[in-house]
Amino acid sequence: MKAFTTLTGIAAPLPLSNVDTDKIIPARHLKTIERTGLGKHLFDTLRYNADGSENPEFVLNREPYRHAEVLIAYENFGCGSSREHAPWALLDFGIRCVIAPDFADIFHGNSFKNGILPIKLPREICEQLMDDARLGANARVTIDLERQVVVRPNGEEIPFEVDPLRRHMLLEGLDEIDQTMAHTAAIGTYEAMQASDKPWLAGPGTTALMDTAR
Repeated sequence: MKAFTTLTGIAAPLPLSNVDTDKIIPARHLKTIERTGLGKHLFDTLRYNADGSENPEFVLNREPYRHAEVLIAYENFGCGSSREHAPWALLDFGIRCVIAPDFADIFHGNSFKNGILPIKLPREICEQLMDDARLGANARVTIDLERQVVVRPNGEEIPFEVDPLRRHMLLEGLDEIDQTMAHTAAIGTYEAMQASDKPWLAGPGTTALMDTAR
């Protein structure tokens, strides 16, 4: 997983509440277990007309937001079904941070697991950041995870909270498997102790015990 430390980029304003995972990526695009190639289907029903052409009114179809790395929305972002394809699609498009007043719990957790930073800020702050974003490419926002601040184009710093363990894993670029493997030595020590103290728990020992019972 790619580490997240400091990000400075274009933010796209999406002034919508209750953006569910089917809106983020419709169910018909969930036929793959690959994490790549889903960006073109992000917000499919909003980005494209019925004939497949782009909807010029949708923010991600306009410059400079085609290159957005931050998305700003309203309440309950990521509600609906628990599909992990939703953060996959955001990440494949290039979105590495979503800012909203709150998130659906499963989407919130899936975002961290896939290298996306979801930041909870009050609605009035989100509205200010949207106003900044509407200024275009010259109004880039900075997300500093190390210091836990969002820096507006005018230099104002807005603090945010994030779970310490999730912050650590993002800063180091660790997924759950990486985090587990970091404790390989301790796991090996424990397994060796178990094999010594309780040999019957091991496969060969169990077989021997069954043979004796016969």
